[in-house]
Amino acid sequence: MAEGEKPRTQRVGALDYEHAGSGYMEKRRLDRVAGPLLIWGLGVGYVISGEYFSWNFGFDAGGFGGMLLATLLMIGLYVLMVYGVSEMATAFPHTGGPYAFARRTMGPWGGFAIGIAAVLEYVLATAAIAMTIGFYIVELPCCDSLPSIVGMNPVAWIAILAYVIFIAVNMAGIEQTLWSVLAITVIAAVTLVIWALVLLFGGHFDPSNFTNIKPTAGNSSTFPFGVFKGTLAALPYAAWFYLAIEGVPMASEEARDPARDLPKGSILAMWSLVGFSIIAFAVGAGVGGAEQIRGSFTIIPDVVSIAHGGKSGFFWVVTIVGLTGLLASFHAILFAYSRIIFSLSRAGYFPRSLSVTGRRRTPYLALIVPAVIASVLIVLYNESLDAVAVLVQMSVFGALITYVLMMAAFILFRRNEPDAERPYRSPVGVPGAWIVIALSVLAMFSSLAYDVPGAKLGVFFTILAIALGLAYFYFVSRHHLVAEAPEEEFALIEQAEAELEADKA
Repeated sequence: MAEGEKPRTQRVGALDYEHAGSGYMEKRRLDRVAGPLLIWGLGVGYVISGEYFSWNFGFDAGGFGGMLLATLLMIGLYVLMVYGVSEMATAFPHTGGPYAFARRTMGPWGGFAIGIAAVLEYVLATAAIAMTIGFYIVELPCCDSLPSIVGMNPVAWIAILAYVIFIAVNMAGIEQTLWSVLAITVIAAVTLVIWALVLLFGGHFDPSNFTNIKPTAGNSSTFPFGVFKGTLAALPYAAWFYLAIEGVPMASEEARDPARDLPKGSILAMWSLVGFSIIAFAVGAGVGGAEQIRGSFTIIPDVVSIAHGGKSGFFWVVTIVGLTGLLASFHAILFAYSRIIFSLSRAGYFPRSLSVTGRRRTPYLALIVPAVIASVLIVLYNESLDAVAVLVQMSVFGALITYVLMMAAFILFRRNEPDAERPYRSPVGVPGAWIVIALSVLAMFSSLAYDVPGAKLGVFFTILAIALGLAYFYFVSRHHLVAEAPEEEFALIEQAEAELEADKA
């Protein structure tokens, strides 16, 4: 297509495609640099902050028994899901990840719905992590009297500063991004293991600490808030142990060998996270005590303070170095939201300017625009623990919608395209996908069981945001889709084949 020439349009059902020409994709090119080690680092990096904060709210919601059962259920959900996602990621190795899976099997409505839910999951997760970074830093002796800046309290401006710094790193290029994610992730993982070993060998572990929450009437110390209600209420916080691992396929177009590297890195990352979550759960509650940690905002250092009877030198080491756990996930999830926004924008679902890449082949507007929106949210809503708990609930709810749609896409893919090329095949297959769907739907109802102020309203706004996004698709973006986008090619090929068969008939 010549420069300045109006794009040729093509009608496919209720969709309008524009043929934007080869130059369109050249402005949206990514570089392939990631091997299995960097994929592992990205997968663990997405999630490692979940071991450093907010999981302990599950004790506040369900006590030891409820949180234990919720964690086991979430391990099952995420392990089974990662196997299915790995199969689809090798069959459709596109940056869109969940959107690409659902677009292929469920059409544009399913693809866009899962895309919006994933964007909300990741953007809200970065907001929650950024606020927690702010709370961590203002607890340091050097930073406990930081001033407000242009009307923003220290937590707010530190959170925004985190966006500025790590967006700059992401914009430096994919290689710099992934290696820095790996380095920070390794530090965070090693710190968690050292924390656990010091406390365990220090003789601070006591099994009775798990059940020291006073039960409500008619309940036991193991399940102080009831078996079903306690487990249900704890599910979002157990999910926080593993939330965002499904984002590994966002690196599909930046992996050197997606067919080999994505499954290998994803599955190894998932099982690593299972180990890290067991360490955090067992040592956190077994040393700190369920009652003492149930409302903690800085769980890892607070357990040290409880064990040592005050803020020891090790407390400050863990606090400072432990920030890497938050920074690793913050850094990695910035990458995740930028890539799915890039993919949706490249295909025309979002404004196309969001997918333009700079000189370093990074989608800079897809990084910056969501950060601005999240920063406004942080400035308006950063005063208490409840703010973080609600953001966690909202992020998890968006994730659960994504999981249901992804596994529905997996089932349809197995049914409708049994002979399609699959470099990796899930060992748990369709039964595993159904289990993930069932557990995800169950977890969605958890927002009705845990009475954090604003939690139900937050879930309502999450649903409203998805509905508004679908309305935007109906009225605007379905008339401006891009034919050259890789996730849309299959629909156009199907249309061409159908027209050819009709001509033959």
